[in-house]
Amino acid sequence: MNPTDTKFIIDYNDEGKRIDSFLSEAISDISRSKIQNAIKNKKILVNNTPIKPSYSLKENDIIICQDFSSELYYIPPQNIPLDIVYEDENMLVVNKPSGMLTHPTTTEKENTLVNALKYKYGENLSDINGEFRRGILHRLDRNTSGLLMVAKNNRAHEFLANQIKEKTAIRKYLAVVKGGIDEDMILNYPIGRHKTQPQKMDVVFDEKGKPSLTELKVLEKFKDATFVELTLRTGRTHQIRVHLSHIGHPVYNDTLYGFGKIKIKTEEQVLEAYKLKFTKPFGDEIIELEIPEDEKILRVLKFLKQNELKES
Repeated sequence: MNPTDTKFIIDYNDEGKRIDSFLSEAISDISRSKIQNAIKNKKILVNNTPIKPSYSLKENDIIICQDFSSELYYIPPQNIPLDIVYEDENMLVVNKPSGMLTHPTTTEKENTLVNALKYKYGENLSDINGEFRRGILHRLDRNTSGLLMVAKNNRAHEFLANQIKEKTAIRKYLAVVKGGIDEDMILNYPIGRHKTQPQKMDVVFDEKGKPSLTELKVLEKFKDATFVELTLRTGRTHQIRVHLSHIGHPVYNDTLYGFGKIKIKTEEQVLEAYKLKFTKPFGDEIIELEIPEDEKILRVLKFLKQNELKES
């Protein structure tokens, strides 16, 4: 990739868009007709292959726009406080707050974790995944809080990404879910795009469904809810939320996946990435990190315990 090339990696926010529409939004200073001409002249490739302007984007597609100025997709650094839980010369782990996007999208280019990282670290962030995902190894949904790994250079990015791919990096979550769950279980259901609601994922039992595995451990039971720990064995989009909704126990206040009427108001899903275990680049030292329950979980647990006491 040349210094003048522009790189985008597609995530679920932009899956299904025409490539010419996506790029005209992402690179607002270039007209759609000029983008279409660049595509026809093979100056824009997807996964190193020429495509048509009508090409429909898929998650994890890699777009390379040749000879495009980086100023056209500039992501501004912003002085946003970071809660750094761990840091060394090659990486850091940040506690992302609920309500913050992990990285910019074509429609939201400010107030994300990447904007904050660029302010603090400048160009000292990996760029394997493009300018929109500087340093980002894995994503947390906007309203999911918790631990997220960030790479300061491309070597560290590859080292840590391989651990995620090989499932040697352990990621555990806490959630409060609707209804009573009596015992620990393994949720093994393939996940794909929802057939009629493109902003959602769903359990899909055809060739479009990707293997997805979540381990569930019961921590505390209430009359109408359960406090659980969840371990990701794969990393599909919305995996935990989809699996729990599928078994009839959606995450508390997750309106996208069917929680229903709100009993106590919080900022959407009550879900936190609270524990992380990985091997430090570039050796064999094991790093284990854990943070306490976030404000949403504590509020809901307090509400549930008070209700139990009232009814007893």
